[in-house]
Amino acid sequence: MNDLAAIKAAARKLAFARRKTLFENANAAQAGYLSEVLAGYRGVPLSGFMPIRTEIDPVPAMAEACAYGPVGVPVIIKSGQPLKFSRWTPDTSMVAGAFGALIPERADFFEPEILIVPLLAFNRAGGRLGYGGGFYDRTLELLRANRPTMAIGFAFAGQETDDLPLESTDQPLDLIVTEAGVIDVGT
Repeated sequence: MNDLAAIKAAARKLAFARRKTLFENANAAQAGYLSEVLAGYRGVPLSGFMPIRTEIDPVPAMAEACAYGPVGVPVIIKSGQPLKFSRWTPDTSMVAGAFGALIPERADFFEPEILIVPLLAFNRAGGRLGYGGGFYDRTLELLRANRPTMAIGFAFAGQETDDLPLESTDQPLDLIVTEAGVIDVGT
């Protein structure tokens, strides 16, 4: 393991522990600010995520967005490959996918223009520490090569840190939404 990989592994371990405490103290209104942000993009195809482990829950905001346009969830097709996105509604029949995240039983793939991105840690410059598989980085790079694609990091406010071990392949977030408010990247 090289030095940066070891540093990232240690940062992930700390971030998981910090997020666990935040998750245990969370209330049901976690997605309120996310709903407000998405209301400004009604009808724009977007993808959320089905929360796993101690991730903040975007599902209420995703359910609201379904009334105005297509909403999907990520599907891991193969390790080392970009994600695909399958349409989702609150009534979609779901099955366990990779890493235990729920995915639609019947795939109906589309290309979102907004991605709500889970994370372990973030900084105000739009840096994001993920789980290490590179799925969102590969996906955002591919989508952004074709057209503007917005990446909204969704996390607990307590996941913010100034010390993120980032690489040139890490795709930046355009906006960060927490249960405590909205952070405009770079301001």
